[in-house]
Amino acid sequence: MVSRCEWGNYNKLMKQYHDKEWGVPNHDEGSLFEFLTLEGVQAGLSWNTILQKRENYRKAFDNFDYNKIAQYKEHKIEELMNNSDIIRNKLKINAAISNAKAYINVQKEFGSFDKYIWQFVNYTPIIHKFKALSELPSTTSESELMTKDFKKKGFKFIGPTICYAFMQAVGMVNDHITSCFRYSEINKIHAD
Repeated sequence: MVSRCEWGNYNKLMKQYHDKEWGVPNHDEGSLFEFLTLEGVQAGLSWNTILQKRENYRKAFDNFDYNKIAQYKEHKIEELMNNSDIIRNKLKINAAISNAKAYINVQKEFGSFDKYIWQFVNYTPIIHKFKALSELPSTTSESELMTKDFKKKGFKFIGPTICYAFMQAVGMVNDHITSCFRYSEINKIHAD
């Protein structure tokens, strides 16, 4: 049997996410915005809940096209608030719109969001050597620094825990436990 991080065995969707996406260095502008948005939506909820609704979010939020989301007006917010296929939290919906605007401003300032975000880890993933999930931190000095900078740049519904979860998701850190088959696979990606 394949050894993976315990949470990756929760159900088929979590297994697929764990085995294919989580911790893989991600440099795609659209995908980075999607993860930033979904991590914010997750606050107070389980990641499984968000994964179950991910396709609904893609439909409701124009496939996470930040240029379109930045233009959302009151009628679109109403539409989203009436959409039972997503988490209907006005603060989180408004944050997605604010964050799309901030995202575009960061792209203008740095050339890409990717270039901006990866500076927090000196453009190289941090490789941890955790043996158990209980060892994983919920925040780090990097996620604290990222949060402060995000807030200065106008990002909303963001904090050190959300930032760290984002860092884990997009491969800025490898937090697979060392016995997980993905740990060494992802470290090979880092080495290439």
